[in-house]
Amino acid sequence: RRLVALAETALGWMPGGVAIGGLLACAVFTAFTGASGVTIIALGGLIYPLLRRQGYPESFSMGLVTTTGSLGLLFPPSLPIILYALVGKISVDKLFAASAIPGLILIAALAAYSIIVARRNAVQRVPFSAAALAKALRATSWELPLPFVIIGGIYGGYFTASEAAAVMCFYVFVVEVLIYRDLSPRELPGLIVRSMILVGAILIVLGTALGLTDYMIDAEVPSRLFELLNRHIKTAWGFLALLNIFLLVVNMVEIFSAIIIVVPIIIPVAMRYAIDPVHLGALFLLNLELGYMTPPLGLNLFLSSRRFDRPLSELYKATMPFWLVLLGALALVTYIPEISLWLPRALKLP
Repeated sequence: RRLVALAETALGWMPGGVAIGGLLACAVFTAFTGASGVTIIALGGLIYPLLRRQGYPESFSMGLVTTTGSLGLLFPPSLPIILYALVGKISVDKLFAASAIPGLILIAALAAYSIIVARRNAVQRVPFSAAALAKALRATSWELPLPFVIIGGIYGGYFTASEAAAVMCFYVFVVEVLIYRDLSPRELPGLIVRSMILVGAILIVLGTALGLTDYMIDAEVPSRLFELLNRHIKTAWGFLALLNIFLLVVNMVEIFSAIIIVVPIIIPVAMRYAIDPVHLGALFLLNLELGYMTPPLGLNLFLSSRRFDRPLSELYKATMPFWLVLLGALALVTYIPEISLWLPRALKLP
């Protein structure tokens, strides 16, 4: 609620401002929870009625919330980025940097679309109020520094990505328990137990999948796959087009299994086509985000259908314009590798 209120007061005065504020709030929320579904359930009930009150069409409002449920997965400290880096044996810091600019391109493209819709429907703006903005800033004064502490600490060399987890945990503990008091000390043991069950389940799946990966490598599956592809696809461009189609289908069904099982197979094949592993990682994560809202099985579609009590067919129609915008961004990042590789090189990350 604090983030949404800040977004409305800070950006509501500009065309499409409330929608853009919702985009940013969802991106931040998803980046730090690592879960698309949590964003739709937690923020959907706030952002959807807010957009409708401002005069945005119902279809656009549902499509925006459904799309933005996964928008923050390309920003640190997103769990899928960390998992991909571990499985693909790539620097976590480098993959964080490689995903950042593609993520910003997605936000910019969706923001531009929101402005067009707002102008087309004569959506009313929220008059700017310095007092309301100051109040919203005070209310979020402890949330706002968190991305800068974590991301700045990693890229500033003050701590590693794994150490950032401990820093973030301590920061949130102090803010939630001692300052905001949204949580009581008595609730912490239950939270710790549920967290450990979640992490333990992921580790079990990860361990099993890595065993399967070792078997596939020993069985020379990547080499055989490359030989099969090389008979029909001679260029990196053709391989990337086929890869995008494959990843959209795989990520539409289950993302974490896709990362753990598919990544070790496709990385050696992609390297045969001279595709940078870091660029491949950014593409995979971008496909993951798009797969969440790809009909007919995208997870976000089911979650929004349940959250807003709407049939899936209505969600397919509502999200299609957003899907096309993200598909255009995917094509841009796919065939212009510098979009994802420039920032890691500029930061001189090892």
